Amino acid sequence: MIDGQPQRRKGAPVLRPSLTLGILGGGQLGRMMAMAAATLGIRTHVYAPEAESIAFEVCAEHTCAPYLDKAALKAFAERVQVVTFEFENVPTATLERLQHYAPHLRIHPSASALSITQDRINEKTFMAGLGLETAPFRAVDSLETLEEAVRAIGAPSILKTRRMGYDGKGQARIMTPHGAAEAYEAIGRQSAILEGFVSFSREVSVLCARRADGAVATYDVCENEHRNHILSRTTLPSSILPATARQAREAAIAIAGALDYVGILAVEMFVVGEGAGEHVVMNEIAPRVHNSGHWTIEGAETSQFEQHVRAVMGLPLGSTVRRGAIEMDNLLGEDMRRVPDLLETPGAHLHLYGKKLALKGRKMGHVTIVR
Repeated sequence: MIDGQPQRRKGAPVLRPSLTLGILGGGQLGRMMAMAAATLGIRTHVYAPEAESIAFEVCAEHTCAPYLDKAALKAFAERVQVVTFEFENVPTATLERLQHYAPHLRIHPSASALSITQDRINEKTFMAGLGLETAPFRAVDSLETLEEAVRAIGAPSILKTRRMGYDGKGQARIMTPHGAAEAYEAIGRQSAILEGFVSFSREVSVLCARRADGAVATYDVCENEHRNHILSRTTLPSSILPATARQAREAAIAIAGALDYVGILAVEMFVVGEGAGEHVVMNEIAPRVHNSGHWTIEGAETSQFEQHVRAVMGLPLGSTVRRGAIEMDNLLGEDMRRVPDLLETPGAHLHLYGKKLALKGRKMGHVTIVR
């Protein structure tokens, strides 16, 4: 899909909207997913271990239990027909147990797709295997292998934990070869990946939706600005060349297809080079709805959250046509003082997630302006 209209597949199975969608994870992404499902008449059942999960407030049912609680998972599997998740740190064992308890349960994305994207080595190896450019990388499992990797890749470089890192957590920069030991201590001496530094002009991301029958739809490439490793602002249209945007969207489609992916995924990329040499370098895959796609709620004909629900429920994909020039700002804890002014700003669409404590660096909401 290049013009905003999804590819169609004849005879694709369509699930009844009366079925219940199970969502693993109770944060803001699960909350907005449940709200989007409700507009399609689809009930949601949110499963999360945190008693104060904000998604519990907007779903038809919820279960509060650990992700590996066998009894709770069995009961959950019996009450839903489709399962998805809002973040990539759900244990794959959770998905496997759900499938065991309910063999006909549809789980999207799959456990295999999740396992690849949970591990940065597996993820980079997977993308490189598709012929996509990534930063140079090496696996690290000791200080000795880190020192060898630094000699091979050079400095500056970035050391990241293989698993569980997000928003800059579990990362340390190595500015000189002598900084390896300090960086390894900073990430807790965990299994890691060393990535070469990419000299980029901007960061972009692409959202791609895919159904089980292979129908796909991509959204316009968006530009992202980060503050302290946390997404601060997303803008569209991007300033990259049309050929670069096409390359980015084709890369996302290739990744989704190779994963046999169902749902929304986001691919984060670096833009490098200038003029005819401008191109994208793959950074990370997020197997879920994504912060850089929040603009789609007001800025596209179909929001990423509704699109994800459509994809996992087997419904037709919606149009991804953009509605104008867009700016989306994340609101972190320290930004909550802006709320009164934003409520009086013409054209500002404010979304607050209902979190009780406005902690520094915590994502409390976002605001989107479409011009």
